[in-house]
Amino acid sequence: MTDLANQIADAAGRLDGLNRAREAGLVACRAVIRASSSAIRAVHLGQTDVVARRLDEAATALASAVSALQPYPVIFHAGFLHDAAKEYVEARATQALVVGLPVPSAAELGVEVPAWLNGLAEAASELRRHSLDRLRAGQLDVAEALLERMDEVFGELVTIDFPDAVTGGLRRTLDSLRAVIERTRSDITIAVLQQRLQESLDRQLS
Repeated sequence: MTDLANQIADAAGRLDGLNRAREAGLVACRAVIRASSSAIRAVHLGQTDVVARRLDEAATALASAVSALQPYPVIFHAGFLHDAAKEYVEARATQALVVGLPVPSAAELGVEVPAWLNGLAEAASELRRHSLDRLRAGQLDVAEALLERMDEVFGELVTIDFPDAVTGGLRRTLDSLRAVIERTRSDITIAVLQQRLQESLDRQLS
């Protein structure tokens, strides 16, 4: 039984390493999600310095998570790293889309393609909030530009035709994005019609 005892001890040691990696990965993934959420909020508030700091924090935490989990495929692909990476992509893509810059690629961000695709779709949904903020500020042209970017993201992503098991559930994410785009289009259309009516009234009264 000595060989069996040694094998069990070796297995226990491997499991201990896996468990330690899992705990470290979970902590790092939570940090990614917190920092990414804060970055998105700062984007909407126009706090560029805060955005930069939070994105740096998220990138550092994501690198730590990948480093901890990569030696253990069973937990590397368990799902929580995908969720954290998706949130990080969402934050980086939201920042880019709001200011009209190119969205960083999956390779540039160091994430898997499914996380990148879903994060990009969710970033496009985030533009609804920014668009409505611009409408309230009377910046109709900016709101319309944001809607165009939402449409562009959706139009490109909808060409991805693979099973959800491959894309990380992209189809469901796109269904949600489609609904968000239509609500935003409706809000902007109403604002445009109201503006035209006001301009017509102003001309008649002048």
